[in-house]
Amino acid sequence: MLKIYGIALTFILCSSSLFSQRRYEIDTTLKMDFELYDPPSTLVVPEHPTTRAKFPFIDVHSHHWGMAKNDLSQLVSEMDSLNMGIIVNLSGRGGKALKDMLDNVNKQEFQNRISIFTNMSWNGIDDEDWTENAIKQLEFDVQNGAVGLKIYKSQGMRSKDSKGNRIRINDPRIGPVWEKCGELGIPVIIHAADPKQFWQPHDENNERWLELKLRAGRKRTDTDPAPWDTIIAEQHDIFKKHPNTTFINAHFGWFANDLKRLGELLEEMPNMYVEIGAIIAELGRQPRNAAKFFEKYQDRVLFGKDSYKPKEYATYFRVLETDDEYFPYYKKYHAFWKMYGLDLPDEILKKLYYKNALKIIPGLDTSHFPE
Repeated sequence: MLKIYGIALTFILCSSSLFSQRRYEIDTTLKMDFELYDPPSTLVVPEHPTTRAKFPFIDVHSHHWGMAKNDLSQLVSEMDSLNMGIIVNLSGRGGKALKDMLDNVNKQEFQNRISIFTNMSWNGIDDEDWTENAIKQLEFDVQNGAVGLKIYKSQGMRSKDSKGNRIRINDPRIGPVWEKCGELGIPVIIHAADPKQFWQPHDENNERWLELKLRAGRKRTDTDPAPWDTIIAEQHDIFKKHPNTTFINAHFGWFANDLKRLGELLEEMPNMYVEIGAIIAELGRQPRNAAKFFEKYQDRVLFGKDSYKPKEYATYFRVLETDDEYFPYYKKYHAFWKMYGLDLPDEILKKLYYKNALKIIPGLDTSHFPE
């Protein structure tokens, strides 16, 4: 009898093993790159695609380099279709280039729809009179209509002095510029570093693996140009050293994937605001946590988009305004996950869309916006 049971048990185990082998056999005839795998969802849930913002909004982070010569009517028409009241061009350059842009805006009578930030050049920073000249340029630009200063990520990463040294964000020679912005009552929007994953090993554990494969130039190391934590700390240092100047930390300061830490930073630095340019995918994958963040820090967040592509705004509106579930982001290499709506209350939306920007950016036309 025991022999029969043993034979039966052996048969069962062998059958199970063979079944398992067949079940998990890989079909080697199917060939597809990971980059191409992007199946449409079969999930059937309520959908509310939103191509126009619920309230007029101010985009505080946009780039338009040809504004000195372009016919701006097409831009304003696109803004109208999105319900965008004001767009802020952060690429004003400064000096004559800025004045030419503003002259063209005024000539076409769009000064109530388009505002411009100036920029700084770090060329000659080793010269004795560089700081003095930088402040003079800043004053000249504001007199001509600039409403803020934009600092690109090149400062702290690529910009170097005459000796080949990296120009730190908190270089003491630039300190008087931050102070002058406070005196003039204009905000500084600053993009420091890039997502931290750009500094991490390019392997199967990196969420930005696909982006770094398709955009290999975005890979960073601790020596090229510097550790991520170092660059971010330099940025926070100037926020703390210049409390009378308002700083807008672009892209949520690259802490959109750690809202607890971002909240701590907002508590530490009351002169720091944040904007949502290029990080909506991070918010859309944590809707409950993000909604709580907006509830707590609703007076410190501004709307920004960065790359100006009108069709992409719809994802921002849908994440912010609806309670939709499991819908796609528009760039797979930024986010291979799906989005969920935050369904923000109207009062928070109004602060995000325009009230907070009107509070800290001077000279914006308030007539486009409800109370």
